[in-house]
This record gives sequence, structure tokens and C-alpha cells, in this order.
Amino acid sequence: MNVASREIHLAARPVGEPAAEHFRLVTAEVPDLAEGQILVRNTWISVDPYMRGRMNDAPSYIPPFALDAPMEGSAYGEVVASRSGIAVGAHVVHFLGWREYAVVDAATATVVDPSQASPEHWLGALGTTGLTAYAALTEVAPVKEGDVVFISAAAGAVGSVAGQLARKLGAAKVIGSAGGPVKARKVVEDFGFDAAIDYREGDLPGRLAALAPDGIDVYVDHVGGDHLEAAIGALRHGGRIALVGAIAEYNTTEPVPGPGNLFRLVAREASVRGMLVSSYLPLFGEYVGKAAGWLADGSLRTEETVVDGLENAPEAFLGVLRGANTGKMLVRL
Repeated sequence: MNVASREIHLAARPVGEPAAEHFRLVTAEVPDLAEGQILVRNTWISVDPYMRGRMNDAPSYIPPFALDAPMEGSAYGEVVASRSGIAVGAHVVHFLGWREYAVVDAATATVVDPSQASPEHWLGALGTTGLTAYAALTEVAPVKEGDVVFISAAAGAVGSVAGQLARKLGAAKVIGSAGGPVKARKVVEDFGFDAAIDYREGDLPGRLAALAPDGIDVYVDHVGGDHLEAAIGALRHGGRIALVGAIAEYNTTEPVPGPGNLFRLVAREASVRGMLVSSYLPLFGEYVGKAAGWLADGSLRTEETVVDGLENAPEAFLGVLRGANTGKMLVRL
């Protein structure tokens, strides 16, 4: 079947902050299916901060995007042709986003039930976004009953879920940081945190100390830099830190100074552990089984920032890097 698909290609590798000229909208003919493949008409795609690292031609935990080729990322769509055991009409989540149509190896696609949850949830709270929060708080920096938990980027996709999960796991107090008074208010009023810090007002260590005078037990880091230093300074004995991301340094061209108080980790016998969600995929079934119920009963609340049109995907992505989103940033095709 002859199908033309619009795609977003990486046109050039940015130095520092990316801009519109680093992307190109291309129309290409979709190749024929081989045995074991499906053709998916994407209806939603996700744009996420980690993609900034893939724009660099540098070794990392995931290969860089190729120049003059479609970019990649999580997507949700409907199967419109199949040479596999996945039926036409099935709804799937896969990793070939940034395009209207994708030829996907069936073994790499996950069939989902659209009656169980909306596409937004399958790419967000029920996808790797939610799994990241769950793994961070159950495996990487486990929350114990009565803990005080601090989460940076708390109005973002992972952070907003993590705060709610921390409460479900027994945290006595959950504190978030966010950029600006509107987001800080949402963290408390919409996502149920006990308190929020607008980091743009300054004195992050002092404001964290005022909210947690006896210190914190768990920190989920999405920012790095000053947030990580403040969290280390507030850690109680046996404290735990999950390093999920470091958006403060994604667009920098010079090395970002690290925390100057690392010895406190020794004195507090604390642990700091990085995580990649791909290492926790076996938890998916356990997590979705719980989270689908929480979404249904309203005890897990989410928010999405939605941009319409594939042609606007680059701007949506740049918005994520600037903090323009509340919750998950999605592009609806």
C-alpha cells in the first residue's frame, strides 16, 4: 500500500539551546511491511526532556538521533496494516514517534486497551512516565512509612505523578519545587503535595529547611545543580536520592558545577543512585495494575499540555526544555 507520511527529521546538531532550524518537516513514502511488522497511524506522540541528549553526537545510554532521518520517541496509534499477530484496528504504544505513519516491528509494540484509559494516560501516567516515578520510589530510593519526600520539577510529567505515589507509599510529607507561582500552586492544589517551593524566588536551601526543619528522607531529582545540592544539605541519616534527570544542564555548553557538599552523604550514610527506566520494564505489569485503578477512582490526578499538529512538535519539544508544560507534553496528530 502506498502511504505518504510527514516526519520530523533532525536537520542539524545544536550547540547549546536548540531552535527551529535544527528540525525539518519532510514527506516520505512509507516502506512496505516485512513479515512480523505493523503499520501504525500515529495519533499522539510524546516529547520529553531526555531527547535533548540524543540530539548530540556523543556516547550515552541511548544512541543519538541520526541526521536527516526521522526522530524517535514514544507514540500511540492505531494499526492500519499488519503482517503479524497484531490485528488491524488494535491500539498500540511504540517508540517510533515524530511521524504520522510508522512501520513497527510487532515485537516492540505494546497493545493497549483504549477502553481502560485514554491515549494521554498510556503515554503518561500508565507509560514510562508513570513507571519512572514508581520505580524511583519503590526500587531506587524507596519510600518508607513516615518519610519526608522532596521532588524537583514537581509540576512536570514524572514529578507530578511521583508526589502522589509517594503519599500512597506512606510518606508523611511531600514537598515539591516548581518554576513560578502558578505551577507551585498547582503542585499543592491539583497534585496533592503538602507544600511547594517556587525556586525562582531564590534561597532554595532556606525555603526547603523552613518546610522540612528536621530534614528529608527521599529526594527525586529531575534538575541537578542547585536542587541536588539543597537536597543533599537537607538529607537525614540514611537518606536516599534517585537521580532521574538533570534538565538544568541539558542545554549548557560548559560543565555544570556539581554539589559542593558531597561529604554530607558520607556523614549521613546516604545513598545516591541513578536510574534508567528501561531497567525497570519488568515492573510495568505491577505498576499499571495499580495505577489504572488509581486513575479510575480519581486518586491519581494528571494534567497534560497538548499541542496540535506534527508540524508543531519541535516547538512543543522546545517548550518542554523551557518549562512551558504542566504535566506531560503531548502532540496530537
